[in-house]
Amino acid sequence: MKNIILFLLVIILAVFPLFVQNNAEFKGADDQSEKLIGELAPSYEPWFNSLWAPPSGEIESLLFSLQAAIGSIVIGYVIGFGHARKKYSLKSEVEIKMSHVENK
Repeated sequence: MKNIILFLLVIILAVFPLFVQNNAEFKGADDQSEKLIGELAPSYEPWFNSLWAPPSGEIESLLFSLQAAIGSIVIGYVIGFGHARKKYSLKSEVEIKMSHVENK
């Protein structure tokens, strides 16, 4: 029950801004910072340029989503591996203790 409530809260937090600011443009921080830097220091030149720019916004979003998915898989694997390692190490400790009790 607790998980369902948490899941619904996450959905509400994700959807709520879309209804409150229904005509707003949700731009990234990169666009906003580039504009602000242009206003504050018009002679500023970037240290380097991108090696490759995606051909469209859709490709950029796809690559960002792919990066997020790969990161989630890695984090999930590490957490799952740690949990399983802890579970099976406790199980083996109990088996060792039980074998000592049975041998006595």
